[in-house]
Amino acid sequence: MRIPASLLLLATALALTSCRTQDMAVQSASAATPAQAPSVPAPEPFVLPAPVKAPAISVATLRTVTKTLSSDAFEGRAPTTPGETKTVAYLIAQMKKVGLKPGNKGSWTQDVPLVELTASQDMALTISGGNKPLRFAYKADFIAATYQVIPHSEIHDSEMVFVGYGINAPEKNWNDYAGLDVKGKTVVILVNDPDYEMQSLDGPFDGRAMTYYGRWTYKYEEAARQGAAAAIIVHDTFPAAYPWDVVVSSWTGPQLGLDTPGGRMDQSKAIGWVTLDVAQATFSAAGKDFAALSAAAKRPGFRAVPLGLKASLAFDNSIRRQASRNVIGILPGKSRADDYVLYSAHWDHLGRCEPVNGDDICNGALDNATGTAGLIALAQAHAKAGPAERSLIFLAVTAEESGLLGSQFYAENPVYPLARTVGGVNMDGLNVFGPTRDVTIVGGGKSELEALLKRAVTDEGRVIVPEATPEKGSFYRSDHFSFAKLGVPMVYAESGEDMLNGGVAAGHAASEDYTTNRYHKPQDEYDAAWNWTGAVEDLQVYYRIGRELANSDLWPNWYPTAEFRAIRDRSRAQAK
Repeated sequence: MRIPASLLLLATALALTSCRTQDMAVQSASAATPAQAPSVPAPEPFVLPAPVKAPAISVATLRTVTKTLSSDAFEGRAPTTPGETKTVAYLIAQMKKVGLKPGNKGSWTQDVPLVELTASQDMALTISGGNKPLRFAYKADFIAATYQVIPHSEIHDSEMVFVGYGINAPEKNWNDYAGLDVKGKTVVILVNDPDYEMQSLDGPFDGRAMTYYGRWTYKYEEAARQGAAAAIIVHDTFPAAYPWDVVVSSWTGPQLGLDTPGGRMDQSKAIGWVTLDVAQATFSAAGKDFAALSAAAKRPGFRAVPLGLKASLAFDNSIRRQASRNVIGILPGKSRADDYVLYSAHWDHLGRCEPVNGDDICNGALDNATGTAGLIALAQAHAKAGPAERSLIFLAVTAEESGLLGSQFYAENPVYPLARTVGGVNMDGLNVFGPTRDVTIVGGGKSELEALLKRAVTDEGRVIVPEATPEKGSFYRSDHFSFAKLGVPMVYAESGEDMLNGGVAAGHAASEDYTTNRYHKPQDEYDAAWNWTGAVEDLQVYYRIGRELANSDLWPNWYPTAEFRAIRDRSRAQAK
């Protein structure tokens, strides 16, 4: 779940723990590259479809589903536990009840294979070839792991190359790997985008707003595509937006990922982070000025710099395989049933966790029993309205808290082709504090779907407000991102903080109370006193977006400046 933007800094440690494994679950090279724009026909014009009126959303359904899923009987809904078994059975029953059909070739579920890797801690990073040998300690100076599903990971005397921000973006005329062969080498990479220090949003990489090129997920993916044996990111608190101890807590211990054919052997042998002090010492040993090279890496035309050093690192991995399930329902379309509009929400939570006053069940009522209840309530409303022209998919995904793994698996193994998936809406936590005057688009300015959102919000008498902290890259931290990454435009929005009762002060206090006292804790429990009015208003907006898309023949795209545009263009060209 994404924490409200105004409080993201307050909860960075918790949020990064939730999203850490997402970044471990890298995509295949052919699927993930936001570059290499294809030759495609001229883009289709996007004209707003005819508006629809949103029906009533059942508060009784929202309350019942949320209360049930977050009860102690479901044990916190952790994947691969008895809590999952109960959750999946309950969701299937609810989808049947509201009138959906099984969404996976007659089945209600999609199996999601998972693998857990735990790296040994008795490792050291050694660097030779400089004016003195260097040896760095695990956790204090660096962390390392691997995406490869192998019992032993090792690099030995791997040549080190500084590749700036590690970005290959042809559409921006930027390639930090230009003319470089890093096969078998260790690349050293800076975190975030080259223009992260800007206050405005008009830089070559959107200025203050982080793009996907700034996410360390991308940096490891690109390093693997380039053939690097190891990829090391330099941690710096300001551009990373979290301190070193968050890196340590998030990257050590068991790490869950998708269990894909081939064991992810197309990835680098080792990935990891080093502290800023380690980076400075390493560059000094190479006779290089870290600050000067970092400044140069911000400018167009930067070329990678061999450091004349060699890195060595070795560690063992324990491997544990398991499986979970996505739940899928469909409302088949009338005239264009082979076009699909998608709603998604994650059903999972943390299961049993650190006890508070003897309670060790993290019930996940708001996160994300409410979003899952919203999925069922929307399905109920759409089914009651009857079939649309296009098909409507209702997808409850697993393992979001382990890193968006359920949505990633569906996106990489879609039941319904992504090239025929028109767009969709993702829900990760509903507003149970009361109605607001405002709505925030997370990652705004990326897709044509935002026009539908803005119209629906305006018709409710509400306003769109800018995302408070675009530099945090929150767009990349919930399940919609798994689909966006492969080209499907998705809306991810939330109520703002300007509450009808109490204004911004009341909204901020409610968010802060949840973030501080309940988020990812046993105290995130169902409350009969919750005010569902704000949730209903948001769901009516989501209903309109889905229904208007499903009754139109439009194909929304990403804006030309969005990093997913080339992928969508390529996908749509293949569909035609």
